[in-house]
Amino acid sequence: MRDRLGALPLFADLDETQLDRLAEGTTEFEAPAGQALIERGRPGSGMFVLEAGHAVVEAPEGMRELGPGDVFGERALLGEGIDRTARVRARTDVRCLAIARPEIERLLAEDPRVAERLSQLSA
Repeated sequence: MRDRLGALPLFADLDETQLDRLAEGTTEFEAPAGQALIERGRPGSGMFVLEAGHAVVEAPEGMRELGPGDVFGERALLGEGIDRTARVRARTDVRCLAIARPEIERLLAEDPRVAERLSQLSA
């Protein structure tokens, strides 16, 4: 898991200790085509990395496609009390990594580079 996270540009420059802790708060899941991965208006419990398959972001500003390596669900982690701003649905069968909110918050507090990259992703 640590190597998979370290291969992502978002986490590429983290040290081994940071990657190990991040990996401890990360799980893998699979979902069938058509399943909602996150729902708009719900609190953000974590963020996700799409490893295999394709998903669709359905947001007020329009729709966009996600593919392997894309990150989603990060906007709701950039502040307190921010709910999900979009629905993300699996367009094909997908495999994702789910990174728990407490691990992301800890990482953001100790490494401002990650916070900056997350902010750029959600812009």
